[in-house]
Amino acid sequence: MPQSLTLAEAKGFLRVGDATEDALIGLLIDAAEARVAAAAGLTLTPTSAASLRLSVLTLVSHAYANRDAGDPPLGLVEPWLAPYRKARL
Repeated sequence: MPQSLTLAEAKGFLRVGDATEDALIGLLIDAAEARVAAAAGLTLTPTSAASLRLSVLTLVSHAYANRDAGDPPLGLVEPWLAPYRKARL
């Protein structure tokens, strides 16, 4: 399955210039995409809506900066995910 973000896009957002943490950043992309896809009920692709891609970038950034804090809260991106959530009764 193609990622919705490239490693280069994530590194640019994080302002990481070298390749020493490429594996970690790739792992963070995969994890963030899985959380956003599950929350939105969609499969993410490079053509996904900007709000979904930005949600992934935000979760990647939070996880990268707070490595010891556990999972980043989805509340960080809830306003961007809300339009994609299905109402449950």
